[in-house]
Amino acid sequence: MSSHTTPAEPAAGPRAARRRLIRELLLVVGFFAVYKAGRLLSTDRTDEAFRNAARTWDAERFLHLPGEGAVQRLLLHGDALVTTANTYYAGVHFPATALFLIWLYIRRPAHYLWTRRVLAGLTGAALALHLAFPLAPPRLLDAARLIDTAQVYGPTVYKAAPAEDTLANQFAAMPSLHFGWALMLALGMIAATSSRWRFLWLLHPLLTLLVIVGTANHYWLDAVVAAVLLGAALLLVPKPRTSDPDPDPDRGAGPGPDARTGPEPGHDIPVRGLPRPRSADAAVGARQ
Repeated sequence: MSSHTTPAEPAAGPRAARRRLIRELLLVVGFFAVYKAGRLLSTDRTDEAFRNAARTWDAERFLHLPGEGAVQRLLLHGDALVTTANTYYAGVHFPATALFLIWLYIRRPAHYLWTRRVLAGLTGAALALHLAFPLAPPRLLDAARLIDTAQVYGPTVYKAAPAEDTLANQFAAMPSLHFGWALMLALGMIAATSSRWRFLWLLHPLLTLLVIVGTANHYWLDAVVAAVLLGAALLLVPKPRTSDPDPDPDRGAGPGPDARTGPEPGHDIPVRGLPRPRSADAAVGARQ
């Protein structure tokens, strides 16, 4: 009977791994589908979205935040620069987040679960705010006097008229998930690695912030609210407990005897059940 049961046991590991992978894929895809469907519920609230845009613009001026136009003028110094910013906005957001989650799933499973839960909390809160507070982006607000850089220079992911866009909700500006996800990517990589250069990951959300503001897709306050929601999610989701988040397989556990060469000279190895040998001086004194 053992010949029938033994071969099946090693296969249980790979089967369990496949089941976990399929479950994670279904969770991520299902949550994303719910999010996309929920966002489209507020696409026809045009008047409310523009009223909220005017209030947001006035609130930023009241708070003396820097004008979004200052960043856009920097991008407009060259066609290549503004086109690169548009490409970054359109092409980096989802692929970077997907690669980040895949790397964590393979290399840092505990950090993957933590990150997935934080991103789910952030995205769920963002969806609720999108539905409660539809907001037209600054590129659509006349008072902002900003250029829709994606429409003028390309590439773009939105239709010129929001009412014609059936794939995206252009009135879901607040909070900015472009910034929120980018910030979580940086924080997740900092937490999951131990390189001295890991804090350079913060350049990703910083660059994302300049891009979303300079292309007139978001207000400063959209990023502020995303950071606040992310902070709340981080407080609610327990961080994984790991003593060394980036173990190096080629590095030993610490200073001590080398397992390949034996103990260092002058050090005894205690053996359980046997008395520890006395030093030479103690032995001579005992004989005297």
